[in-house]
Amino acid sequence: MLELPGFPWDSLAAAKERAARHPGGLVDLSVGTPVDDTPDVARAGLGAASNAHGYPTVWGTPECRQGIVDYVERRWHSPSLRHESVMPVIGTKEIVGWLPTLLGLDAHDVVAYPVEAYPTYEIGALASGARPVPCDDPAELPSNTRLIWINSPSNPTGRILSVDEMRAFVARARELGAVLASDECYGEFAWDAEAVSVLDPRVSDGDLTGLLAVHSVSKRSNAAGYRAGFVVGDPELVQGLVGIRKHLGMMVPAPIQAALVAMLADHDHVEAQRERYLARRATLRPALEAAGFTIDHSEGSLYLWATRGEDCRATVDWFADRGILVAPGDFYGPTSGRHVRVALTASDERIAAAATRLAAG
Repeated sequence: MLELPGFPWDSLAAAKERAARHPGGLVDLSVGTPVDDTPDVARAGLGAASNAHGYPTVWGTPECRQGIVDYVERRWHSPSLRHESVMPVIGTKEIVGWLPTLLGLDAHDVVAYPVEAYPTYEIGALASGARPVPCDDPAELPSNTRLIWINSPSNPTGRILSVDEMRAFVARARELGAVLASDECYGEFAWDAEAVSVLDPRVSDGDLTGLLAVHSVSKRSNAAGYRAGFVVGDPELVQGLVGIRKHLGMMVPAPIQAALVAMLADHDHVEAQRERYLARRATLRPALEAAGFTIDHSEGSLYLWATRGEDCRATVDWFADRGILVAPGDFYGPTSGRHVRVALTASDERIAAAATRLAAG
């Protein structure tokens, strides 16, 4: 049996129970699960394709592939793409977790990822037998690095990488012969700086060799339950992944592919959701700052990266006493132990309740 670290959120059980005893009920700001309705265009697309009597294909329907191509070219300024450059995936956590294995990495290989990072980058490396190495400086990457993850806007910090920072990672990946995978799942939620795709010619110079961008509709379209995402980039890499996944039955259901097409074609619902999160951010951030917290980074994504200079578990308990559950920074790496991640993914009423409790001290 594969041995992996314990699931981090299991350690929050006591804090959650404590917070739930608050007279006004629990305000759960610990996870990034959307709470707003999935848009009608997604549900209509899903329903129209529900007579799915045959097996779906791993590579996706021609309509799904074209929908991904159209979206990426339009929204992320990618150079012209062929269908061979895209592939739907079963939610992007799946591809983050399995990519090192699908690439055939082993104990001789390094998987690099941000120092403050979503835990699944490390878990994916461990599951493949590769060596996980947190690293924010491309110049310091070991010579046996074979997969580099970058994440902008970041989970948990909300940091947005500049074009120059991304170019430095691309250059180093090519020097090493490594795959550079850019997790861009929060790209639609950039607040204080521009989010740029690794596919953008300003970053890639129009050359997608060795590059993969990972996208999801879970956050942008409130469709986390659909488990719909996609990978786009180097056609040789993508087609290699398609070939391996055919053997393993890793295919997105046909109705979900149809819903994905509908969601990617419509930007109005994304703009409406952006406004909701901006309003929640405008409520919660000043409330945290007035309560003595410093907000670091947080230029994008759906979180506020907050600290008041103490151990993160003490901060979790402080919030729990006020009926609020947040995620401790130690979930995201050993250097994050004095921060907590506070999610914007709660209803307007619950965000307002959190702000009121913070104001009460």
